[in-house]
Amino acid sequence: MIYFVATPIGNLKDISLRALEVLREADVIFCEDTRHSLKLLNAYDIKKQLLSCHKFNEKEAAEKIIAAYEGGKQVAVISDAGMPVISDPGNVVCKTLSERGIPYTVIPGANAFLSALVLSAMPADRFAFLGFLPDKQGERRRLLSTYADLDLTLCFHAAPQDVDRYIADMYEVFGDRPACAVREITKIHEEAIHFTLKNGLPQEKKGEYVLIVGGAEKKDNPLNDLSPEEHIRAYMAEGLDKKEAVKRAAKDRGVTKSELYKYSLDL
Repeated sequence: MIYFVATPIGNLKDISLRALEVLREADVIFCEDTRHSLKLLNAYDIKKQLLSCHKFNEKEAAEKIIAAYEGGKQVAVISDAGMPVISDPGNVVCKTLSERGIPYTVIPGANAFLSALVLSAMPADRFAFLGFLPDKQGERRRLLSTYADLDLTLCFHAAPQDVDRYIADMYEVFGDRPACAVREITKIHEEAIHFTLKNGLPQEKKGEYVLIVGGAEKKDNPLNDLSPEEHIRAYMAEGLDKKEAVKRAAKDRGVTKSELYKYSLDL
């Protein structure tokens, strides 16, 4: 059998008895980073053949996993932390296995964004997980704009160097909203910091973050029923210059300024 095994996201004790059993019985373990995974395996005195399965070699790793399985071996697939596939390698492997009719199963366990959602105390009845956002600002804002009008709590992964630009783009697309930055989950310095998109997160950024952002407020804005040109013109009639009118209309409609700019050219 092929097992996708969740591993701890920080505290090494956050691993299930079943996960340890599978790792001990596996003939080979495919890891995102073999050096990183050794820390966990050594902590539980598990010594197995380790092979790599990361985002740059997933197709090749999938073929090795299938070959091992067809050779009668028990295979475990793990990532550096949490559940494989979720913002981690493994999706290509799952797709390949599914297409070829090869059975596999999951050993559930720790998950960063679900833990962060609980720690944030923000609405968790309906939410969307968007993982890491695109590197390019234009692509990032376009993706955010598709979720701008949804009354859903939004969950994102963010590296420390990306936190400020993520928040700036969220404010540009969403307007001001409550948010929470959660870091060091399950570790000694675990913390959940509440802030607003407008004010941002001023502290020094350390560690991996999960950003939890409130959903769109339900509100009826009659201007949204107008065409984009009429919407912009309505704000200009109030005395705003064209640039500010486009900005206000974009926030009303939950889109980027660049998407509405073309409608202002002839105004």
